[in-house]
Amino acid sequence: MGLSVRLQLGSVSLSALLIATDVLGFGLVDAQAQSPSSSSLSANSLPPVTVDAPQRQSMVGQTRPSNSQRGRNARTNRNPRPSTTAEASPQSQGQQQMPATPLNTNVVTPGASRLGLTPRETPAAVEVVGADTIREQGYHTTIDTVKGATGVTAGDAPNDVSFAMRGFQGSQVNVTYNGINTGPTAFTALTMETFNLDRVEFLKGPSSLMSGQGAVGGAVNYVTKAPHAGPITNEAFVGFDSLGSIRTGYGSGGSTNIRGLDYRFDISGAKQNGFIDDTYTRNLHFSGQLDYRLTEAFKVFVATEYKDYNARVYEGTPLVPIAFSGPFATTGIVSGTKVSDYNGTNLGAVTIDGRTLKTNYNVLDNHKTIKESWARGGFEWNLTNDVTLISQVYNYNASRDWYNNEVSAFNAASNLVDRERFFVHHNQNLVGSNTDITWNSNILGMENRLVTALEFYHLDFTRPGAANFPGDQVPLVDPSRGYYGQLTTQRQTATIDSVAFNLEDRLKITPTFALIGGLRFNPFSLERTSTNVAGVSKVGFPYTVNFQPVTGRIGYTWEAIPGMTFYSQYATASDVSAGMIFLLSPTQPLSLSPARSYETGIKNLLWNGKAEWTFSAFDIERSNVYTAQAGQLLNLAGKVKSQGVEFAAAVRPIPEVKLWGNVTYLHTRYADYDFAGGSFSGNTPPNIPAVVVNGGGSYRFLNPGWLPVELGVSVRHVGDRYTTDANTVTMRAYTTVDAFAFIDIPKSPTFPTFNNTRVAFRVRNLTDTKYAAWGDPFYPDQVFLGAPRTYELEASFKF
Repeated sequence: MGLSVRLQLGSVSLSALLIATDVLGFGLVDAQAQSPSSSSLSANSLPPVTVDAPQRQSMVGQTRPSNSQRGRNARTNRNPRPSTTAEASPQSQGQQQMPATPLNTNVVTPGASRLGLTPRETPAAVEVVGADTIREQGYHTTIDTVKGATGVTAGDAPNDVSFAMRGFQGSQVNVTYNGINTGPTAFTALTMETFNLDRVEFLKGPSSLMSGQGAVGGAVNYVTKAPHAGPITNEAFVGFDSLGSIRTGYGSGGSTNIRGLDYRFDISGAKQNGFIDDTYTRNLHFSGQLDYRLTEAFKVFVATEYKDYNARVYEGTPLVPIAFSGPFATTGIVSGTKVSDYNGTNLGAVTIDGRTLKTNYNVLDNHKTIKESWARGGFEWNLTNDVTLISQVYNYNASRDWYNNEVSAFNAASNLVDRERFFVHHNQNLVGSNTDITWNSNILGMENRLVTALEFYHLDFTRPGAANFPGDQVPLVDPSRGYYGQLTTQRQTATIDSVAFNLEDRLKITPTFALIGGLRFNPFSLERTSTNVAGVSKVGFPYTVNFQPVTGRIGYTWEAIPGMTFYSQYATASDVSAGMIFLLSPTQPLSLSPARSYETGIKNLLWNGKAEWTFSAFDIERSNVYTAQAGQLLNLAGKVKSQGVEFAAAVRPIPEVKLWGNVTYLHTRYADYDFAGGSFSGNTPPNIPAVVVNGGGSYRFLNPGWLPVELGVSVRHVGDRYTTDANTVTMRAYTTVDAFAFIDIPKSPTFPTFNNTRVAFRVRNLTDTKYAAWGDPFYPDQVFLGAPRTYELEASFKF
């Protein structure tokens, strides 16, 4: 968030970087580099196959670049890098198109580095899910998309925006929009439809260097579609499912009659009916951008977005005693024993009652509404052949409203479900700017690229919240849902002023070995107020606290043989210890939680570009950890340690066949988590599985006389997870299977308007597996169930 300025200065830059990182305890550099030989090998690669999610290469080189699309050829030191706020990855004018690879590692990813590197050139695990993959795999929402990435988990309910990555969850995984961080994920993230997106980028592990506070498990960057130069192209779609949902969208982009002026706009809408009774989400998303090249060296852009989200919400299904459910007790969803965190009654061995698989315990007048708007504008100026200045300003505004019954806890004394309401409203306004300078140079015959960045933002956050929490009791089966009841409110505010100074550098020691590092100095201040219903300040308020975190990474890349790159890195991150700026009281130490990571891995493109695989091993430690407890409380939990390995592969042995798969193994646990009466040291944090596996394949019939028909299947396995730090209740491992078939109809006398028409049919959760997808640690007496089997039909058009 904020301002970013970039400079590539030469020998002094890298020396200064190494000295600074050594002072900070960064240790020896271990980062990744991509050599020309690898780039030339990728020229023979095929279109994307699929791994965590099969990827597609953004269209590059075929058109003159848009003003905000600043991908740079990683093989050419003379071309500067794209800014972190670039809206798409098409390369700048004069750059040679980089062909797609099975894992899509040839796409420049501004969310992973300011140096204009591709995933294979970055000393970290980076994944990209492109628009073609989103279309092919049927990833309708951003939640669908993140679950296609290696080792990433999330809930199935569209109102629950919580991701888990590398052993960390919630606000420890940053969500950014075109490279801009809007605040803690649990507060600000919005489930979106994917039609307006060009791609989704994943940067794994501690990465505050790129996205600021909070990126401990990693960061997810949503990139909106942006203009291209050339003939106007259009696309549209309409889809339905067996729950009665409907989705539709239309997009258009290309060059106008005004020389140098290109445009893009997209609009999509959806009404998604939930699998729980009386739940739905309505989503409207508009995005548009104009790019104008005044000269070959100077171009400007202006972009805007608007999102309108309205939902009737599912807040979870209560855990109940097996003894109470009797013959209706289910197996395979949850197991273990529980004492209610809400009412203190002993439930004993628990289950999900089979009569409640679709029951909505929310009140009849529940709602969740979010309205967001963006305005962005900036320029790119090639000052010389080796120096590029990029700058943009932006404004983000959001209004959010939650009005629900959020607690549904079974009471073993009354055999009823205790309920409690919760209300909160957000008014958020964020103003910022990014300015960066990229400088390409040559140091003793070695190519060097330096990026210096300055980021600034001012955030105003107003949070009227409930001062009372009405509650009642309802039967477990066929509850009388009632209404919210009386509401009284109190008010909290927060103001954050942040400045960040960033430095990134890549020095190619040899054509195949590069040192890559970066530093971020991010002083910021937080000012909070909190008043009661009478408007009187609470004890300890108002107060102001200042932070000065320094984070970064340092590493190498080494292409030992053509197409095979080894990398290692050391990276750090920091986040506000609570993860949410409104939860810690002034009497608690409001400090930063530092995190560090060691990572090493291999990225290999082989078989003349028909196959690709990646492997990474990592060790992450986060200190000064607060964890969520029932009732919106936090506990000091010492440390979280997470070690793991990730492997992803894809292959296209013949043109008709695609095969892909990935697996993640995690060992995540608490350390030094001691408290009066016990210890949770050695326990696993909630929602963190030890194993996540994705895999799939498809076959495309290309026989003469046939229309192209493709059949495919994908499988997802998620291991056991716990609902609380106590690890007494387990959400059991589950496996789901999806199947699809689509037919591509080319332009013909029958369809004279459309260049391509695709009709797709999908079955999700083919075996109708019953499972728990997620648990909210603040509400540990209930879990979110997974979506049942559904059928979908969709038609899409390009013209």
